[in-house]
Amino acid sequence: MRIAINTGGGDAPGLNAVIRAVTLSALRLGWEVVGIRRGYEGLLSDMPDGLVKLTRDSVRGITHLGGTILGTTNRGNPLKWSEKRPDGTTVEIDRSDELIAAFDRHGIDVLVAVGGDGSLTIANGLAEKGLKVIGVPKTIDNDLASTAVTFGFHTAVQTATDAIGRLHSTAEAHRRTMVVELMGRHAGWIALFAGLGGTADVILIPEVPYDIEKVCEAVDARYDGDRGFCIVVVAEGAQPIGGEATYRNGAGAGAGLMARLGGIADVLAEQISERTGRETRSLVLGHLQRGGEPTAYDKTLALRFGAAAVQLIEEGHFGCMVSLDPPEIRAVPLAEAVAHIKTVPADSDVMLTARRLGVAFGD
Repeated sequence: MRIAINTGGGDAPGLNAVIRAVTLSALRLGWEVVGIRRGYEGLLSDMPDGLVKLTRDSVRGITHLGGTILGTTNRGNPLKWSEKRPDGTTVEIDRSDELIAAFDRHGIDVLVAVGGDGSLTIANGLAEKGLKVIGVPKTIDNDLASTAVTFGFHTAVQTATDAIGRLHSTAEAHRRTMVVELMGRHAGWIALFAGLGGTADVILIPEVPYDIEKVCEAVDARYDGDRGFCIVVVAEGAQPIGGEATYRNGAGAGAGLMARLGGIADVLAEQISERTGRETRSLVLGHLQRGGEPTAYDKTLALRFGAAAVQLIEEGHFGCMVSLDPPEIRAVPLAEAVAHIKTVPADSDVMLTARRLGVAFGD
């Protein structure tokens, strides 16, 4: 058996642990493992060493490393490959048949695709065309359905919680309101967990459209209560009631790859300052949430996912994704896993806990 592994989409702490687990588990069975660089580009471009042999030596000591030794990209969809014409225009073409032919040419029997909803949707499309695929769920946003949690989420929350905690002392010293923007396009898991763990006063998430007046009321209440400062945590995809999410450079949701969420913290800080008269500062944590060494939980989960992926191959189960169904790892159909994203339920225990503690959600 010759299996390939690739990593696609945004990077997340724990990717290298998956690569190591897949490699070591497969080598114990006498199989060969190769890594595809930068998603599918290693097979579809003229990239040197686009396909790299993975051995015990090449994966030694990588479990604790952030990023991915194979590289990644949030572009390069073989089903919708962007190609520039001589006239400078860009068109989308389907290179999936070419990709599958490349798998055959290199003698690859199975692909282990590690990614989030976008990458696993691509993997599902390839599976529907006959490629043997096993998916491994990865995203710091924790928005993949059919798994209790994705690796990378725990580390991102820990990073964000630490940052929020550090803001308390400087906010109190200057009697300021601090607005912290965290990642989360359509799901507010990071903002909710980090905001709660970091004892934020206001948490704004995409699932709960906010009223800026109610946000300002919550800010004023902090000062009226003689606390003298306020911490507001907002997911990048949060939006006001009847409004839209905030995009950088004025781009909108229809701008495709040019549409980049972000800037909501600056907008909120200005609005809060104007309405309350309080000195307000904004902070965007950005890609710090993706970097660094994974937590022990994420390392362990990533290793479990990687080993389980190889077990599914050994058992002949394809077109599925490994999933955490506590306390076990099980297989779920890829099509089911990417059918919809997982958002924060309004009646979830964490939401109710935050509300009981007096956290405001702007609603």
